[in-house]
Amino acid sequence: MINPGQDQILVCRECGQEFTFTVGEQEFFASRGLTNTPSRCPSCRAARKASGGRRGRGYGREERQMYTVTCASCGNEARVPFLPRDDRPVYCSDCYRPQESYGRGQGRRARW
Repeated sequence: MINPGQDQILVCRECGQEFTFTVGEQEFFASRGLTNTPSRCPSCRAARKASGGRRGRGYGREERQMYTVTCASCGNEARVPFLPRDDRPVYCSDCYRPQESYGRGQGRRARW
């Protein structure tokens, strides 16, 4: 937890080095509503940010499986990230856009 008032010495969970969490940084964190102290030193935070800042999502995961299907509208080949079912049409990205609002009311997106 953040305890503004004095500098804190923390240990980076990436590199294991000690770093100072200054009063100014603590005030900045508090102004953003952040309640936890940083777990990485500034250089490891910068490296993580430069690499895309993966926050667990997709980090260390296998690449998503894609399925090849025939578009129900134009007949072209399309790749989708889900296993298609026989009872639902599947569209390529060009044909899907017009389908989004067709018959769904004004300003509402289709939920397939």
